[in-house]
Amino acid sequence: MSHHIVPFKVNMITLLSLVCLTVLTVLTAKFVDLGDYNLHLAMFIACVKAFIVFSWFMHLKYDGLMNRVIALCGLAFLALFIGISYTDLFFR
Repeated sequence: MSHHIVPFKVNMITLLSLVCLTVLTVLTAKFVDLGDYNLHLAMFIACVKAFIVFSWFMHLKYDGLMNRVIALCGLAFLALFIGISYTDLFFR
């Protein structure tokens, strides 16, 4: 299996998109008032940034199916643990 060399242009586009999403997060936190949904918006932007990091900076876009499954299983277990914690918090 050979290594995939990512062009400099792709890395710069990825970096600029992450910076823009970070600026968007800060601006929405300061100027947008959605009430209880501010956290949902911030988490959505954070999930988009995490997807970009996983796909391009961790090279999962160019990697095999097995590594993608392993990464998604890790995220699924994280979501499961967070969900169990929230159910414990809300129904206590």
